[in-house]
Amino acid sequence: MEVSRAGEKLQSGSFPRHFLRVTMIHPGKFNLSAHVNVSQLHRVALKSDGSGLSFASDPAGIVNFLDMVGNLQGDSGRGYYIEMSVGTPGQKLNILLDTGSSNFAIAAAPHPDITRYFDTDLSSSFQALDRFVAVRYTQGNWEGELGIDSVSIPKGPNGTITVNIAAILSSNGFFLSGIKWQGILGMAYPALARPDSSVEPFFDSVVKQLGIPDVFSLQMCGAGLSGSSAADPPGGSLIMGGAEPTLYRGSVWYTPIVEEWYYQVEVLKLEVDDQNLNLDCKEYNMDKAIVDSGTTMLRLPAKVFNAVVEAITRSSLIQEFSSGFWEGTKLACWMKGETPWRVFPKLSIYLRATNTSQSFRITILPQLYIQLITDENSALDCFRFGVSSSANGLVIGATVMEGFYVVFDRAHKRLGFALSSCAVSGDVALSEIAGPFSAADVATDCSSGVPKQPLLWLISYALMAVCAVILIVLLLLLLLPCRRRGRLGEITDESSLVRHRIK
Repeated sequence: MEVSRAGEKLQSGSFPRHFLRVTMIHPGKFNLSAHVNVSQLHRVALKSDGSGLSFASDPAGIVNFLDMVGNLQGDSGRGYYIEMSVGTPGQKLNILLDTGSSNFAIAAAPHPDITRYFDTDLSSSFQALDRFVAVRYTQGNWEGELGIDSVSIPKGPNGTITVNIAAILSSNGFFLSGIKWQGILGMAYPALARPDSSVEPFFDSVVKQLGIPDVFSLQMCGAGLSGSSAADPPGGSLIMGGAEPTLYRGSVWYTPIVEEWYYQVEVLKLEVDDQNLNLDCKEYNMDKAIVDSGTTMLRLPAKVFNAVVEAITRSSLIQEFSSGFWEGTKLACWMKGETPWRVFPKLSIYLRATNTSQSFRITILPQLYIQLITDENSALDCFRFGVSSSANGLVIGATVMEGFYVVFDRAHKRLGFALSSCAVSGDVALSEIAGPFSAADVATDCSSGVPKQPLLWLISYALMAVCAVILIVLLLLLLLPCRRRGRLGEITDESSLVRHRIK
């Protein structure tokens, strides 16, 4: 997860105030499209029936999508977060949403950059598990102890659940000045949980204990704007149990989840201003391609990133541009009001469709990847490049996600993309989606063939064990004491926690 995103206030869609058109996108018994009174829709609940989804009109229903709308706060600079109540009695905390990790971890000790933390001594329901856990990100890390406690979400599914919690006791570079969250909510699969996959992730617990469908959906209303101003925080929505039709426009397009660890997808090609980069499709998936709400940028493998920069430079009206802008070390500034978006091209990503012989295209306009950095005291408007080079795979982060409503349909092992109702500036939609297109011109499998990260860890540990045995034998032969150093459970997760922060 890279923590640095952009946001603006959640906007209502182009729907009448009293009536909405409701289209259920879930496979199952129902495919409804009807005019429904909003007051009635507030009472609609969805529950799993084993073979599909069914309606219920119980006001106390487990899932009430409209009541979850707007439950995210935050921005691109400090992350999108949701309010949660942890322990007994409940302690209110803001928790950063991250689909690129799987631990629910919260501050459990004072820290100079946060205003509150979870005091385990004040919770009568907290149970310590006496297990150490440590997570290291590209920038920042934390260490703590595992425990179990009860959690509820004021603007989430009805009910209290018992979940695994990593109580953060020390950290370095994880909590930053100005942030308004005190923990992180990993929404990915058990394979990424630390110290091992036996630690059940938060959403898995929600699905099992509350009986809701194994689906959640996400809208981040940043539209690429920096959160460095002191204005009212923008927002978004985390809908648990399905998708809320008022948050998107048009159809939902689905792509298969290739591997259930991160939300890994298969990218077939990239275009800059409708011009194909003409790279081998395996280059886009080197060594993985994932969708991660905790990553700020659209991150591209080095070869792909260089091709994109070259194509943008060639197609834009700015031929001579500082390399520091593309590398993320410099801002580009114009006089206030002279927005540069008209001189930059749109970017398109083709994803394999659930019909694997087809693909669909998601497109972002320059307003999403040429991002305004707010400074009210300046006579200039300065912008950063919302795309960066990656050493560990392609990451569809907030730069792209802020243009779309993303449905994480875990029940059917697929991700859905639809146009977000808040990805609009004035009368201009900042994102596009189109398809289906034939995938006959690309390989039947664009996966890079590089071993998945857990396998690499196993290989590394095996090699380390062999080396350790040899070393011990040598040391015993030399009659020297053998001492073990380091702490177990520490990992390096370089796909996450931002290198490009706005403080």
